[in-house]
Amino acid sequence: MNVGILYSRIRRDEKLLLAELRERGHDVVKLDVRKLQFDLTEPPAEFEGLDVVLDRCLATSRSLYATQFCEAWGIPVVNSPTTADICADKAKNSLALAKAGVPTPATKVAFTTDAALEAIESFGYPCVLKPVVGSWGRLMAKIESRSAAEAILEHKATLGHYEHKVFYVQEFVAKPDRDIRVLATDGEPVAAMVRSSEHWLTNAAKGAETAEFELDDEALELVEKASAAVGGGLLGIDLMETEEGYTVHEVNHTVEFKSLNDCVSVDVPAAVVDWLESVVGDGSGTDTTAEVTA
Repeated sequence: MNVGILYSRIRRDEKLLLAELRERGHDVVKLDVRKLQFDLTEPPAEFEGLDVVLDRCLATSRSLYATQFCEAWGIPVVNSPTTADICADKAKNSLALAKAGVPTPATKVAFTTDAALEAIESFGYPCVLKPVVGSWGRLMAKIESRSAAEAILEHKATLGHYEHKVFYVQEFVAKPDRDIRVLATDGEPVAAMVRSSEHWLTNAAKGAETAEFELDDEALELVEKASAAVGGGLLGIDLMETEEGYTVHEVNHTVEFKSLNDCVSVDVPAAVVDWLESVVGDGSGTDTTAEVTA
């Protein structure tokens, strides 16, 4: 098959995918979004003959627009712009999970500092303030007191960008110093790991220790439901353990998997390419009820 890789920087994750695709004899075209121009009706010559485009853009804005153009040109894209739009925004992500009946942390969104402070106080301390767009645990705050809340809200209010005027407030989940990352393809788990740290943020990007994790029936069901809630595709689904069971706090659409690949017995890039081949082979395109949708 002919595969296009949309990227702005080739990280280790993309190198693993490129090596696996080329080893199987697939033709790969690297599509640097920093150098491309996107026409309303005609795709650039680099897109000619592609069977599927795999979105690996680092920047959310580039991912959202580039995938929309691919869809408009009739080129199957993983993940779909619908999935990207839901997963890139934490508020939309939470709404989709709640609507699908997936357990997810209690969340409130406010648009002024006064309303946000009321939301924070309604949860009590500690609670969590997150940017609606962001990754790797950046700009997230565990708020321990009213004075801390007032200071953080004031800082966000002066940052300028409209996204900082959307205050996404969430209950603090007392997880057991770890969370669970699952890589799944259309709801089918490829592999899972726990990310453990004494810090309240347990992202691998922040130095959390990783180990392979075996999913039980409850987790398997939640992974399937969470994937369907955002439109399916190649996804990273994050779960936390609570006294009442698992809660899904986020679904990621341009998921990194190098840390996962290092700690599990599964060949993760091989499994991803297996899925990609099946998607292209059955002609399912971007329709994830029988189809494709990162």
